[in-house]
Amino acid sequence: MNKKLEAKLKTLPNTPGVYFHKNTTGEVIYVGKAANLRNRVRSYFNREHSDTKTRALVAETTTTDWVEVETELDALFLESEMVKRYMPKWNILLRDDKSHTYVRIDTKSPLPTIGYTREPLDDGAEYFGPYYGGAPIKKAMRQLRRVFPYYLQLPNAKHSQLERQLGLEPGVEVGRTTLAEYKQNLRKLVKVIQGGRVAILRELEHDMKAAAKEQNFERAAALRNQVRNLQALQKQILFGDKEFLDISKDQALVELRDLLRLTKLPARIEGFDVSHQGGKNVVASMVVFKNGASSRADYRKFKIKLQRNDDTASMREVITRRLQHLDDWGKPDLVIIDGGAGQLGAVAELLSAKKIPFMGRNKSGNHGRNATTQTLAPNPTGGGFHTLSVAQDGHIVKLLARIDEEAHRFAVSYHTVLKREAVKRSALDDIPGIGPRTKAKLLKKFGSVAKLRVTSEPDLVPVIGTEKARLVKSALR
Repeated sequence: MNKKLEAKLKTLPNTPGVYFHKNTTGEVIYVGKAANLRNRVRSYFNREHSDTKTRALVAETTTTDWVEVETELDALFLESEMVKRYMPKWNILLRDDKSHTYVRIDTKSPLPTIGYTREPLDDGAEYFGPYYGGAPIKKAMRQLRRVFPYYLQLPNAKHSQLERQLGLEPGVEVGRTTLAEYKQNLRKLVKVIQGGRVAILRELEHDMKAAAKEQNFERAAALRNQVRNLQALQKQILFGDKEFLDISKDQALVELRDLLRLTKLPARIEGFDVSHQGGKNVVASMVVFKNGASSRADYRKFKIKLQRNDDTASMREVITRRLQHLDDWGKPDLVIIDGGAGQLGAVAELLSAKKIPFMGRNKSGNHGRNATTQTLAPNPTGGGFHTLSVAQDGHIVKLLARIDEEAHRFAVSYHTVLKREAVKRSALDDIPGIGPRTKAKLLKKFGSVAKLRVTSEPDLVPVIGTEKARLVKSALR
């Protein structure tokens, strides 16, 4: 360990955070989280490790940086973002997709539940993550369940009387609370997940005092317990988010501000991408990064109204529609367009009129870390756009690649959903005499159009009758 690093390690705080081991060139080679930065980081250098990989990591590390956060779960969230951005070579275990865990909340269901998944779907539910390793996130959610009781998403789950007696389930079905109150509590839980812990605490304390003033002592006591339980979580694992992150320490944001000559750090960055197949099922995505980390709750998807093979026109449409929501969605500090001069030219007037900085990206090769990029921005002297010089392995490129990867993934997932729906629609909806109810019966019974094609006509008769069975089989042939 060099003298400079040794002196730096003496300044480590006893707080939760995320640390970055770097090599001689300044490349991030490992990202980790810690409940206590001082103890965790110094442990790398204070003893001889039996693990060969850890010894090799320590030998390659010439300096270490860190970011302090409020709680362990802040560190968990930030770690996952930084690993996905930098893809450090020593984070081998964290590259395994099987270790990714998302929290899924189906807030739009009649009786919402909370569960976990490795693969988010475009199914209307809200997803938070990914988090690396299921154990820490599940432990945190168990702790939060004492504050905001919720139902678990389990196959053919029956509500547990024991969990209800322990106060972990809301007990809507037995009248312990109303469905409206349960959904209101879930909204508070979501706000805590999104980083609004302080605001929720203030709200609960205000409601508690109001209930006491109205002499509704039962409700006041319940709210008091929520406040105490939420405060107690700070001593364990608490869901916060980016409200405690000092974004001035994010090197990519600082460099991006200087590169584009922005007046402030781009705290809210929005990335846009268009996806289609030969001008069919044309969609666009908007992904949002706050303080350098993805904010999935703010993502938006668009179905392009004029379906055609014209990415430039599609991008102009989606930016036009986005700018209609500046008041309710918020104003971005920077917009990143997937495309080159053509796409930028189509939206330059729209964004400039709202004084929103923007840039574009031309890509060749694969999406993601290994993509070759050409970064374009409006020429400050006027006259079109100019190419910005950015180191391929620098912090900016890694942040842009992360945003691009998310925008591309989100757009393609929505396009895939529409394409699948179109297949089902074209196969059954164009059959004369077959209406929505008949179609629903068939899909519920047989699962897919492909299965219907190989199902015999007599097998259809009990479901939809002789005449409709004949029509369906005749059309599908």
